[in-house]
Amino acid sequence: MVNIRVLRIELKRSVAPWAGTVVLTTALAFLYLLNSDWWRGTTAWTAQWTPLALWTRSLLFYLWPLAVGLGALQGLRDHRSKMSELLTSTPRPAWHRAATLAGTTAITLASAFALLVLVGGVQVLTNSEYTHLGWLPISLVGAFSLVAGAVLGMGAARALPSALTPPVLAMGAFAFTALLHSSLGRTRTDTATGLPGTEPNQLSLLSPAVQEVRDALVTLSPSVHVGQTVWLLGMAATGFALLVAATPRARLTALTPVLAGAAIALLVLPSDPRRMYVVDEAAAESVCDGPVCVTKTQRARLADVAGPGKEALRLLRDALGGRAPVSVRENTAVLPEGSTPRWSRTTVLFDFDDEIIATAKGEELTWALIAEGMVPGCSPVGWSGFGGDEYAQTVAVGWVLGDLKPLPGTLSAGLRRELDAEARPVWQDLMALPRAEQLARINAMRAAALSCKGDAFEALKGGASR
Repeated sequence: MVNIRVLRIELKRSVAPWAGTVVLTTALAFLYLLNSDWWRGTTAWTAQWTPLALWTRSLLFYLWPLAVGLGALQGLRDHRSKMSELLTSTPRPAWHRAATLAGTTAITLASAFALLVLVGGVQVLTNSEYTHLGWLPISLVGAFSLVAGAVLGMGAARALPSALTPPVLAMGAFAFTALLHSSLGRTRTDTATGLPGTEPNQLSLLSPAVQEVRDALVTLSPSVHVGQTVWLLGMAATGFALLVAATPRARLTALTPVLAGAAIALLVLPSDPRRMYVVDEAAAESVCDGPVCVTKTQRARLADVAGPGKEALRLLRDALGGRAPVSVRENTAVLPEGSTPRWSRTTVLFDFDDEIIATAKGEELTWALIAEGMVPGCSPVGWSGFGGDEYAQTVAVGWVLGDLKPLPGTLSAGLRRELDAEARPVWQDLMALPRAEQLARINAMRAAALSCKGDAFEALKGGASR
């Protein structure tokens, strides 16, 4: 164990406190000064525990290289002070000096990352009623990656004592994380509809950082935690071995742990993308009020959704009869980016991050749920667009309500005028038809919309499906 008095002295004379300060302040500045996806919707870094853990881990794309560079700067201390030969002549074991040096930096970096998570966690407690510990392994591995990177940097700088070592190591580490989240860590794929895309491969999991959070229900699988921990243990062991190595042969032998860690990690880490980022089954469990259900993560919003949801089902039943959906549920399906959505004839599936759902309340939420039940949308997962689906939604809701209503959302005035110009003539033509013909077109529209194999708006006009 590192003596407390020695630790206090080491903190005063090393760059360790500055390393922790730099990591914490730059991370908070990145999160608070940039208005990006980590502030939006159900996946905001302050909305739920798992998104908090994943968003803070995503910052390691630059925090980890920073830790490697700062560790290397710490590792050069004895060389800069020209004390290396003097220290080797003292009776104090080399591993003891290395443990003191590495321990101070490890404590400050781990504390800085813990404080970062604490800042977000305090806000999560005020924003969510759903608490769990499934996020903890994600954050623990993140903190350990900073420690392992810093120790590796120290060892590398001790083995290669040069003023150029810290910046070269930092840039090399940054290139490593960048490549593992672009070319090396992504595999090109094509969706069932022929759209090009990419998905993470096994190599991407060797990066301390994770990909951006796309769904609040997605987490890392246990095998990812185990594999990454093995890899980081090998990295830390190599760094520590380089710190105590005194001969070229010992330094060469010190590379064994990191190479063995990488080999074992690749055996443990999943190769199938669907086993890397998985659905948190506990978080996805349903909490219901009659036929209206949300996930555990959103149970605080059930009271706001239940009334409008039941009213939407009643209006749909009056309009569609036996063909109407019988329940409203938050969508828990997590599909690969670029794939075609999957919808149900009997259940209105919705997402709190959908534009027409996100800000809607009361009567407007009822209209939005009717729109989702009639024309849920067929844009590929992760893509956005504006056109036929939105026109069809507006006409369908107007048909159910008997009056054309503007749907909730944040469309610009220009797009709203375009939407009304396209939808109103079709709605007027539809309402002028006999009831039987109206139902025939509505049923054709729903068939196209729910299967994503036709043009819902053309079906409302009486045209053929694609």
